[in-house]
Amino acid sequence: MDRPTAWELLCEYTKNENLRKHALAVEACVRAYARKFGADEEKWGVVGLIHDFDYEIYPNAPDHPLKGSEILKEKGVPEDERRAILGHAEYTGVPRDTPLARTLFACDELAGFITACSLVRPDRIASLEAKSVKKRMKDKAFARSVSRDDITRGAEELGVTLDDHITFCVGAMRAIAGQLGLEAGGATPEL
Repeated sequence: MDRPTAWELLCEYTKNENLRKHALAVEACVRAYARKFGADEEKWGVVGLIHDFDYEIYPNAPDHPLKGSEILKEKGVPEDERRAILGHAEYTGVPRDTPLARTLFACDELAGFITACSLVRPDRIASLEAKSVKKRMKDKAFARSVSRDDITRGAEELGVTLDDHITFCVGAMRAIAGQLGLEAGGATPEL
């Protein structure tokens, strides 16, 4: 699946603008890791973009991502890409046994948390640093639906320090801050 087709699929199933922005944020992080690892950036980016495409219509486990995987299978998405998407949800039991699967898992929760951290800052993501993100991680009331354990485990599975992982993903998201509504001086997006 190429990027325009993936975007079309995402928009067909996902009407919520914030969910689309989340998909873009995860795509940016996963693409950046693909470049770093010398992997197929287009393939990895598409997986990051569509990993939650079914969430709006199937928000409950285990429907998401299992039902979405069936839709992707019908659309000809290769098994390794579908397995990476399935593996981003711990409860599926699908092992994260490829670099793509580990990267998607590592970037998913963190991208959401970085977005939340950015939205409460006057300059949004422009000057966000790992230490600020880690400080917010200690506040269990802040972005309470984001799993801190998944963020930490994701960095471990990638074999990088949490600080390096956060810094890397902030940089990837900063590069598309305008698309994410996280540019300095921008209006506060609806949460």
